[in-house]
Amino acid sequence: MTLQCLSPLALAFLEQARAKLCSTSVAQRHVWTTAEEGTLLDRYANERTEDLAAEMGLSVHQVHAKACRLGLNKSEEFLLSTQSGRLDGTLGAQYRFCKGSTPWNKGLKGLPARGRAVETQFKKGNKPGNWLPIGSTRITPDGYQQRKITDTGYPPVDWQGVHILLWEEHHGPVPINLCVCFKDGNKSHISLGNLELLTRAERMRRNTIHRYPEELKSAIRAIGKLKRTIREAEHEKQD
Repeated sequence: MTLQCLSPLALAFLEQARAKLCSTSVAQRHVWTTAEEGTLLDRYANERTEDLAAEMGLSVHQVHAKACRLGLNKSEEFLLSTQSGRLDGTLGAQYRFCKGSTPWNKGLKGLPARGRAVETQFKKGNKPGNWLPIGSTRITPDGYQQRKITDTGYPPVDWQGVHILLWEEHHGPVPINLCVCFKDGNKSHISLGNLELLTRAERMRRNTIHRYPEELKSAIRAIGKLKRTIREAEHEKQD
């Protein structure tokens, strides 16, 4: 793109940026001499960095950075002395909260809304669009029918399997480590006579592939491999 293609406003901004760039002084990098490095090696551990920087005509940051590159640290004696400023209570005093100071958000609940945020905030008592009242039923992706029994907003607590509710209505709470299962494996066949309690190990053995003959197991594995191949091919097309 040439300058002729720019609008007058863009050209004005460009000239302003050039002028600002030319007027900005570029900081010169300090080249440390052997003598200056020797001074740091001899004195940095036991003297204030501010004093060394003033004496050498450098900034405190430059001295700190060079000392870091040389692997220098303040000595334990210096850190425990009054020179370090760590023990007299003055270091960082301007950044501390004063005793009795009142925080800016005292009495406020949450952060104050700004701009149009108030218009788009959820109002008290607001319910999402997919909210359902207690007693509603739904079908999970696994095919289980569930009923809403509470309205805490936490789905694992609010929704319970209808077959579990039916079992507990007649037999009481389900013991720990046991689960209510369908005898015929049909999750839509919800009747008390079709329900039974199984341990998780028993349910695993019932649902495992190893309960089938070898020929059927081979067919199931082949179908699974075919499905995975189809999914991978579909993902490659999407990419």
